[in-house]
Amino acid sequence: MKLANLDGRAVVVTPEGVIDLHTASGGRFSTSVDSSVTRISEIGQWVAATHPKADPTTTLAMLEADASRLGPPVTDPRQIFAIGLNYRDHSAENNVPVPDAPLAFTKWPSSLAGPVADIPLPTETVDWELELVVVIGEGGRNIPSDKAFSHIAGFCVGQDISERTMQLAGRPPQFGLGKSHQAFSPIGPWLTTLDELDDPTDLALSSTYDGDTIQKGRTSDLIFDIPTLISYLSSVCELRPADLIFTGTPSGVGHACKPPRYMAPGGVLRSTIEGLGSLTNTCTAP
Repeated sequence: MKLANLDGRAVVVTPEGVIDLHTASGGRFSTSVDSSVTRISEIGQWVAATHPKADPTTTLAMLEADASRLGPPVTDPRQIFAIGLNYRDHSAENNVPVPDAPLAFTKWPSSLAGPVADIPLPTETVDWELELVVVIGEGGRNIPSDKAFSHIAGFCVGQDISERTMQLAGRPPQFGLGKSHQAFSPIGPWLTTLDELDDPTDLALSSTYDGDTIQKGRTSDLIFDIPTLISYLSSVCELRPADLIFTGTPSGVGHACKPPRYMAPGGVLRSTIEGLGSLTNTCTAP
């Protein structure tokens, strides 16, 4: 199932059309995508049992061709976690050792943006980081790794956009602020539930900037896999429904290029994950 934020309303996207959850359910489900995330299993069961009629004027193919009506599939999470250096090749390109435990930091919810949102560039040192984003469906503390997938509502594509000057300034550096400017967390194009994926642990990731391939990888190459991340984070923090986990980026970030390569106004960043869809974000002047 694909849960999307279409014109500010929660919908299920299908090849035949979209299902407005509030209208089709007679008010049983909310118009809010955040509320829908917390009831994702119930919604899936309802769709399977009732086969609600889809609106054929807006189909999956149409939204793949033009996602301008889509907002982020989660709009107001209470917590956004991000994991640094979670691919060996990314650790290598930064000339740092592979970490012994997940390196967690936070991004602020005000940085969220939709799948085709413009990204204003506050400086000349703004970089890309393609990431698989986990959306929590059922929260909890001390979640064992073998139960982790039952706490996941689904996955989406994400970019951990990073203003490197602020991120790396000071001791300790300001990761959270440097990664939380306006539209620095585009996600989407929808939340895809795990039953739609042949192998949710092994998805291909790729991104381009102005048509040049800049990142490629597979989620099977994560140093700390998704169950480990959920178990680790929940051992410290209570995970809440609709929380987001940015799971890390593979090699190919602009800061590691020689010389460094950063985004500029007019540049187009396209980010794709197998089975989840794509983001297409245009960079603009601040």
